[in-house]
Amino acid sequence: MSQPCIVLIGAADVLPSLKERAEAAAAEVLTFTDADALRALEVITKRKPSVVAVERVFAGTPRGAALINRIKSDPSLLGSEIRVVSHDDTHVWAGPRRASEPAGGNGATAVASAHPTTSVQPLDQRGTRRAPRFLLAEEVEVLVDGNQAVLVNLSTLGAQLVSATVLKPGQRVRMALFDTGGTVRINAAVAWASFEIPPDSIPRYRAGIEFIDANPAAVDAYCARHKK
Repeated sequence: MSQPCIVLIGAADVLPSLKERAEAAAAEVLTFTDADALRALEVITKRKPSVVAVERVFAGTPRGAALINRIKSDPSLLGSEIRVVSHDDTHVWAGPRRASEPAGGNGATAVASAHPTTSVQPLDQRGTRRAPRFLLAEEVEVLVDGNQAVLVNLSTLGAQLVSATVLKPGQRVRMALFDTGGTVRINAAVAWASFEIPPDSIPRYRAGIEFIDANPAAVDAYCARHKK
């Protein structure tokens, strides 16, 4: 059985001071830089540490928030307390998770204490749609700046998709919807984006795309061929 441990994740320049403070707890301390967050997640899943301490600045990034959400969504890590800490001796408590808090989900839920501004409202939230948005009957692949992505839903004004390629709010992109009916090429912009670490998949970006010059008739025809 593994000995209790504390996992620290943060920028390389602040890890030494954080580790020094954590060692006062008389537990094994494992440190990871913010660039090694995925490797840290592997160790956390295996070792199930008593505390996962995430440095405040990293916790405020999309990758940090996604890591915290991924830990909170894992039922096997109910006993791991999440702390958002700062190298200047202040910290915010982000855990432990309440027993009533749902353990499922895709890891995209906002982290209230760690990064309140990362909660993003999708374009198609109730009351904000400007055009009907259709769920697709299957995983439909599209191209975004030449990189593969998977559509979640689609309308004549925009789409939601998931991609392994980095997508950032405000980024201009070129989309291509293609199938046996032809190819629809669209200039678009990323309206919102969030980073996710699903438990059973590779890390990915989920994004809302706003079309700039889409041909409504061509997009409607594409929707008709693929919608549920």
